[in-house]
Amino acid sequence: MTNSNKHLHLGSDTRYVNAVNRLIDVGGTAFAYRDLGPRSGVPLILLNHWGAVLDNFDPRIVDGLASKRRVIATDYRGIGASGGTAPVTIDEMARDAIALIHALGFEKVDLLGFSLGGFVAQDIVMKAPDLVRKLILTGTGPAGGKDIDKVGAVSWPLMIKGLLTLQDPKAYLFFTSTSNGRRAAKAFLKRLKERKSDRDKGPTPGAFLRQLKAIKAWGRQAPQDLGGIRMPVLIVNGDNDIMVPTVNTNDMARRIPNSQLVIYEDAGHGGIFQNHADFVPKALSFLGA
Repeated sequence: MTNSNKHLHLGSDTRYVNAVNRLIDVGGTAFAYRDLGPRSGVPLILLNHWGAVLDNFDPRIVDGLASKRRVIATDYRGIGASGGTAPVTIDEMARDAIALIHALGFEKVDLLGFSLGGFVAQDIVMKAPDLVRKLILTGTGPAGGKDIDKVGAVSWPLMIKGLLTLQDPKAYLFFTSTSNGRRAAKAFLKRLKERKSDRDKGPTPGAFLRQLKAIKAWGRQAPQDLGGIRMPVLIVNGDNDIMVPTVNTNDMARRIPNSQLVIYEDAGHGGIFQNHADFVPKALSFLGA
């Protein structure tokens, strides 16, 4: 790990598979991140899913976005190489992210949140609307959304199935069971293994369970006033998301005034991974408009 302050203005890493692991001190806690793409323009902050570390970001999506944008992938507190203890509320994760953005020296950012990251991104916008220029919400849902508090009940059997079949559970959780879904799952999981050195460390069981507690609480909390969101928002999911049911995606699109909706057919929670070749140009077009 290298300290960020020495590297903020030294140009870009070429590809995510080779991106340098960096650490920055945020209020006494070291947060891990990777930073690539051009140095100009509004940076895009990536916020990832439950239990995800830096090596769980899809390199095709990161590289595609970083061809035009400065992209910063982050680890939550207590996850991967980040220090501290994983929070048990989305509120704390959002406050961490805001503090991290300020520590990096940014006054305005774009956000891309996937799944849990989408919860955090929404909460950031509620807390600091002037900090965010544009928002991309993928595979995610609103506070109090339908069955979000049941993600554990849905996930545990498929995690056990993964163990019994020697498969990564994401193959079952993120993708449909059709031939298209299975093919996409295999390709995605292969991409996640492309980086061979300086890989991030996986989440501890304790951190994994603490994040699940935060997700359940998000699913049970009172709805937020999404009608007050004023920046442009791109909302994306598959048509068969079993983790954060797709009905939540449609609900967000109805409630957020300035939103665009993309639903991929024959795709699940990881619809953006399955359709990365379509998603990246759409995201770049949205960010560049």
